[in-house]
Amino acid sequence: MTPQKCTHQGCGKTFSDPEEECYFHPGPPVFHEGQKGWKCCKTRVLTFDEFLTIPPCATGRHSTEKVTTTAADYGSAASASSSSGANVPTPVISKDGKETFGTERVRAPISEARTNPPPAAPKEVVPEEDEPGVVVPTGAKCKRNGCEVTYISEEESRKPGSCVHHPGVAIFHEGSKGWSCCKRRVLEFTEFLKIGGCSEGSHCYVGAKKEETGGEEVVTCRTDFYQTYTNINASIFLKKTDKDKSTITFKPTEVDVDLRTTDNKRYQATIPLYATITPEESTYKVMGTKVEMSLRKADGTSWPALRNDEATGEIIQIGNAPRV
Repeated sequence: MTPQKCTHQGCGKTFSDPEEECYFHPGPPVFHEGQKGWKCCKTRVLTFDEFLTIPPCATGRHSTEKVTTTAADYGSAASASSSSGANVPTPVISKDGKETFGTERVRAPISEARTNPPPAAPKEVVPEEDEPGVVVPTGAKCKRNGCEVTYISEEESRKPGSCVHHPGVAIFHEGSKGWSCCKRRVLEFTEFLKIGGCSEGSHCYVGAKKEETGGEEVVTCRTDFYQTYTNINASIFLKKTDKDKSTITFKPTEVDVDLRTTDNKRYQATIPLYATITPEESTYKVMGTKVEMSLRKADGTSWPALRNDEATGEIIQIGNAPRV
């Protein structure tokens, strides 16, 4: 199959296997009173860069169909107001036989008319640059807004003026969307992503070196599980998990978890299991908002709890209860 680009919002990956899992946002974007997010999930942020990093909340298969949105997707009340119909005033007949529908409205002086204040001017953005001699991994994507170029080599990817991008910030005001650096405005979010860059310069693949923050932030995570006759399916809820830097080691009676995130957080734990598992047949998968573990039961018994230090002694039945 020829590689194609997924049109799901929040995905955008190039795929060749139609059965490959896709992580995306099924709902439209929502921009309201400075907050940005997706209608399908609760996360709301203030900056556009944070909006682009909101983890997808749904899974499925990749698609190449064009994404379309309607007023109903955004909860528009326009259709409700139009269907109710306008109130037609009763005509008033004067002594000379002249009909007047309603009363004439008195227009307020122009000086008293209220106008919406213009949007605040965006803060000036200082362009980020790669430091001289920085090592760029092959396939790294340019970080500048509107540029989709990936790094190949110094000769191919460092040509002057080859980066066509938006040096400004994203602006969303009264339904219109655009960039502060150019005049074009559109209504649909998918059209906004297609607005071509308005400035030329050099690519930025890595950016300036960040100052040390003093170590990782140790966090705690919520866990949950359900079971079948043969497996325990457990979830550790942690966003932005770095797949390359995280490890999970399965042992017959416990699981060692060491998860790191891309925003410098870390979760470490040793989970003492309620019963014995088969490590060789146990697996885990890193997803957008959680890590899923599939633990293979060694003896097929029912687990009343995931951990042996949380067992209550109650018996949990698996499957359908018999009819009375």
